[in-house]
Amino acid sequence: MKIATYNVNGVNGRLPVLLRWLNESAPDVVCLQELKAPQEKFPEQAIIDAGYNAIWHGQKSWNGVAILAKGIDINETTRGLPGDPEDTHSRYIEAEVNGLTVGCLYLPNGNPAPGPKFDYKLKWFERFTLHAAGLLASKKPVILTGDYNVMPTELDVYKPERWVEDALFRPETRAAFKQLVDQGWTDALRKLYPDEVIYTFWDYFRNAYGRNAGLRIDHFLLSPQIEGRLAAAGVDKQVRGWEKTSDHAPVWIELKDK
Repeated sequence: MKIATYNVNGVNGRLPVLLRWLNESAPDVVCLQELKAPQEKFPEQAIIDAGYNAIWHGQKSWNGVAILAKGIDINETTRGLPGDPEDTHSRYIEAEVNGLTVGCLYLPNGNPAPGPKFDYKLKWFERFTLHAAGLLASKKPVILTGDYNVMPTELDVYKPERWVEDALFRPETRAAFKQLVDQGWTDALRKLYPDEVIYTFWDYFRNAYGRNAGLRIDHFLLSPQIEGRLAAAGVDKQVRGWEKTSDHAPVWIELKDK
């Protein structure tokens, strides 16, 4: 079973890229972030025509998350991150898919830091960590994937000395990610490739993709009930080089059958 995450950076504007990648890669389950589309503007018919069912949590102009499944029913269980009824950002959706609990997230960027946006990022992180603890306690096979907007270590960022004051790399952010993982989650890419330079995002500026000046900010966290089924993982880096593409590349894992 192949599961992927992809920050599309605008699902309608990048739809040709998304459909091409779905056709070429054929993942079974896909989590999308940064739809940048209100609920009624999600391209449902195009996704259906590509062979996928979909649930989504849209928002005008920014944010937005979705889960797609190829010929598999999706049973939505959570829409929006619990813990703050005043939070209107569409950053989390969760569903039962083929015996798995799949949480798709788009964690706040947090810049400029320090400041209100960084405070919101850390508070969102706290709520997410609390929710994740509940999922772990369920003893179900759980995958939490998406754009975490965190580079966990210096290995995950090109020239880390340039990022020390950035909200994605500040000590508070990295500590929050470590606290989350230390609950008992497995960072899938690092389990298989503990020492390799792997990036999932390259800025549009200064030829970042051509220079491979990237960041690893899109992650898969696996619960203990599913960690042993991890068979492969990778980044479809070539998609970042396509015309009119997102600044992220799709990231994927493969799970062995039970």
